[in-house]
Parts: sequence; structure tokens; C-alpha cells
Amino acid sequence: MKQVEVQIMGQSYLLGCPEGGEPQLREAVERVDAAMCKIRDAGKVKARDRIAVLASLNLAFDLAQREATIAAPAAPAAAPAAGSDAAADDARAVQLIQRLDQALAGDDHLL
Repeated sequence: MKQVEVQIMGQSYLLGCPEGGEPQLREAVERVDAAMCKIRDAGKVKARDRIAVLASLNLAFDLAQREATIAAPAAPAAAPAAGSDAAADDARAVQLIQRLDQALAGDDHLL
């Protein structure tokens, strides 16, 4: 297995990667890095572990939406309107951050 060094939010990680899988791994790293940086740059969440949880939830939600769209292509309401992806992602991220902030409000020991 090949070792690949990547950067996520400015931190280096050495990841194992099967032969021929480096392009897919780098694409996944780019998505995770972009999602985490977007949440960090929103300014409400500072802890790296919380940012990682929020980013993973956003990515999992997006994947579930895509799978639902593929499973039911005859339902046009499930597909987002063209050009609204970024705005919808931003709104969803802000809502998710607010909900997690409320849920974790008493968890000062995590910071």
C-alpha cells in the first residue's frame, strides 16, 4: 500500500492508499479540506474536532441526497435547482452549526 502525504486545514496527514487510488484519495481530501475550511471560516466553530464532525455530517448528508436522487430520478423536487448548490450548502452549514452549537452548549470540557 502506498503512503500519501496530504494537508487538511493546514495539518499534514500520512494516509495509506491502494495502488491506482491516489487521484480518488486526493479528490476526497480536497472535499474534506474545503468543507472543514468553509466551516472554520464561518467563524462560529473553533475546535478542530467539532469542525471535522460538522464537515463529515455535511458530506454524508450530501451523499445521502445524491443517492436518493439516483434511486428516485422521477422525483424532480428532490433535485436542487441549477446554480443554487453553493447557497443551499451555505445555508445548510449555518443551520447545522447553529443546531450543533445549541446541542453542545454545555460541553465546555470539549474545548
